[in-house]
Amino acid sequence: MTAAHPDQQKVHDWIAKTIANNDVVLFMKGTAMGPQCGFSAQVAQMLAHLGVPYKDVNVLDDMGIRDGIKAFSNWPTIPQLYVKGEFIGGCDIVREMFQAGELHALIHDKGIAHTAHA
Repeated sequence: MTAAHPDQQKVHDWIAKTIANNDVVLFMKGTAMGPQCGFSAQVAQMLAHLGVPYKDVNVLDDMGIRDGIKAFSNWPTIPQLYVKGEFIGGCDIVREMFQAGELHALIHDKGIAHTAHA
């Protein structure tokens, strides 16, 4: 096994630190206030509906992060949602969880302050 390129390791470390330092992180195309793809917009809307504060990371700002998050999670698509350090999934998984009430339950069970009520 070959060692990761130093720049790749820096990106991996930055991603790990960002996830560790924020209860909810959404790696997305665009920002919370200005999503730049429909899938990112859907996840942002679901989080907004639940009143969940989150750290948005615009992968369009840095190709290293855009590629790095896919390698980090071993998941090929963006957006990617992390809650309390756990990779939850992309748009389809988050949408299914939201519709089933599981996303709200997860946020509640993890003790994350939010404004929505079950």
